[in-house]
Amino acid sequence: MKFSEAWLREWVNPEITRDALIHQITMAGLEVDEVLPVAGKFTKVLVGEVVECGPHPNADKLQVTKINVGYDQLIDIVCGAKNCRLGLKVAVAVVGAVLPGDFEIKEAELRGQPSSGMLCSESELGMSENSDGILELPSAAPVGACVHKLLHLDDIIIDVDLTANRADCLGIAGLAREVGVLNSVSVSEPTWENAAVTLNDQVGINLQAPAACPRYLGRVIRGINQQAKTPLWMVEKLRRCGVRSVDAVVDITQYVLLEFGHPMHAFDLDKLEGGIEVRLAQVDEKLTLLDGKKVKLNSDTLVIADSQKALAIAGIFGGLDSGVSEGTTNIFLESAFFAPLAIAGRARSYGLHTDASHRYERGVDPVLQTKAMERATQLLVSICGGEVGPITEAYSDQHIPTQATITLRRSKLDRLIGISIDSDRVTTILTHLGCDVSLTSEGWKIIAPSYRFDMEIEEDLIEEVARVYGYDNIPNVAPLASLIMASHNEARLKLSKVRDVLVGREYQEAITYSFVDPDKQLKLHPEADALILPHPISKDMSAMRVSLWTGLLESVSKNQKRQQSRVRLFETGLRFTKDENAENGIRQEEMLSAVIVGDLNDEHWDIKTRPVDFFDLKADLQALFDLCADAHSFEFKAEQHSALHPGQSAGIYRNGKNIGYIGTLHPSLTKPFALNGTPIVFEIELAQISSRKLPSAGDISKYPANHRDLAFVVDEQLNAGNILKFIEEIGGTQLVGINLFDVYQGQGVEKGKKSLAIGLILQDTTRTLEEQEIADNVTKIVEAVSNKFNASLRD
Repeated sequence: MKFSEAWLREWVNPEITRDALIHQITMAGLEVDEVLPVAGKFTKVLVGEVVECGPHPNADKLQVTKINVGYDQLIDIVCGAKNCRLGLKVAVAVVGAVLPGDFEIKEAELRGQPSSGMLCSESELGMSENSDGILELPSAAPVGACVHKLLHLDDIIIDVDLTANRADCLGIAGLAREVGVLNSVSVSEPTWENAAVTLNDQVGINLQAPAACPRYLGRVIRGINQQAKTPLWMVEKLRRCGVRSVDAVVDITQYVLLEFGHPMHAFDLDKLEGGIEVRLAQVDEKLTLLDGKKVKLNSDTLVIADSQKALAIAGIFGGLDSGVSEGTTNIFLESAFFAPLAIAGRARSYGLHTDASHRYERGVDPVLQTKAMERATQLLVSICGGEVGPITEAYSDQHIPTQATITLRRSKLDRLIGISIDSDRVTTILTHLGCDVSLTSEGWKIIAPSYRFDMEIEEDLIEEVARVYGYDNIPNVAPLASLIMASHNEARLKLSKVRDVLVGREYQEAITYSFVDPDKQLKLHPEADALILPHPISKDMSAMRVSLWTGLLESVSKNQKRQQSRVRLFETGLRFTKDENAENGIRQEEMLSAVIVGDLNDEHWDIKTRPVDFFDLKADLQALFDLCADAHSFEFKAEQHSALHPGQSAGIYRNGKNIGYIGTLHPSLTKPFALNGTPIVFEIELAQISSRKLPSAGDISKYPANHRDLAFVVDEQLNAGNILKFIEEIGGTQLVGINLFDVYQGQGVEKGKKSLAIGLILQDTTRTLEEQEIADNVTKIVEAVSNKFNASLRD
């Protein structure tokens, strides 16, 4: 909203400086976005009168004039403006004047004729970017007067960036009301005498959509002079608000809009057929707008129509066929209240944004229509003349917005603002804001003014009191809080630790969408009943993921297509599975997934590399288990999964509970995901490695460690992990280490058997172990393994 300081001060003129006024408006929540001068800097520009005006003897497009600027003699000026004429009052830059851009006026000769000055246009004075002809000053302007002072060009344009809830300030009246409240000064509204009704002409009004338009006023005005010029004072006020002058009728409706924030519209009365109908658009109904654009109206669009056709899009834009033109002599003037929801979004659907729609969709005062009508009528008659008919009104009482009644409690006001403001001051603030205020035992009972659509609840009133009281007047008080050391659950492993381990093992973290391609997900998890989105972004993002593998494998594919053959990615995120016992029927679980593919190491002259395999990923996963200080609670069991190679997959268990899977991607899935190489993946429940056993410190033995190696021949189907776990259970406290360091099948080992080479470390923390003790421990382990697994020692 642009407005001029001078126009605002005509309504309310607090004794504060310009800078203080701008700061005050901003601090009240009406942020000042920009401040601009109304004209460029110039000197020695005077009011002159054209005393003589004739054609230039040597140029068809120039005129030779004699101008009276109050000097002893008339001055000769050559002018090329078409609107230069005898008796016109003009802005004259005399010799020695300096115009915007440091342009100095000097004595000159144009086509053989002397020229001692220049007749200025608005653009040459920096008042506008474009102008047609020279500036025409009021006929009453005194000759020789300073144009800068005459037009009050020391004024400024203030551009306020209003929030959507403050539609009441989209007019000078609302802004003046705010400034008056902030400074506790009264507002002086302009006064006028309503135009006398001299006609009986009326146009019938039928509200067919009262919920969208509960109040519509119309008035007939006949015999206007559409050739009448808009007075300079109005043109200037419009210009300083960013509105270009069009013609007198349009300018007057725009002036009332800027003055009171209420849109108006004028129809050519002679183009109407029958009465006015306020209704929704009909099927396939079309309208040619004032700018010549033809639109097909939507069925939810409110229109103003006569008995035959649509005339305008209500509250947004007028129609060309019923618009005021140069030949118009009779008009029908409209002043209406349209419900915000009936206008909101409609303008954008037609690619429009108008001053009227901007105000109506935010809310216009529903009791302002008569006042706006009388003001527009008075201005029209005084400028254009005409005979005035009575106001015709159609009204639907049940659809007019009601003013909210709100209780404001003293206790809550003090608590939210942080200080106690004197009750009389609070009452004065609310009263000046236009509220109907009454005292109660707990505080105040408030009836909001009709123009404040944003006053609905108690907090709205508290905000109003705070901003009018002044945020700068509320002291800064540091909050009081007891400093208590937050307890830290050491048994909870931070996600950052997990990330650090994986990043240290050359992984990069990926973040993929929770929405995945249902077809690809079905190939990985044919048994999963995924949640399908009713309104997806696209078809390939229409299912909620049941695993993080889908997104990770697509990321691998994208990297490989960009010549990244060695890929190591991990991701943490939610998976979504249907569960009737969960909230909203969907169980959400935090998962950790990873994928590796390509060579184990980057290419290097001193390193012989190889493709990654199952055991490389398993080692990375075991590094995560070591964070839990309870790695023995995790185990791998050979199991099949629909997405994994049947001979290279395992279930991951903790304390007997399945928490995920690890394995090589099934060969049939590399093509659907456009993958090269052999990806290996794992996925586990993040919560299972987030909870850990607190590590306990033990003595470090200073006595020798004793290494013994055993090679057991067992059935080739036997899981080596089962043997290792069994040896840990029976080994006793002196068995401090165990390691499978070789698996062999071939010569010397019976067919259907395999040799498992296991290293044992025995040690005591209090003494050196005797050889016999060591031998006894080893014998115990050999006998127990032989009996349990039908194993024998390899020769």
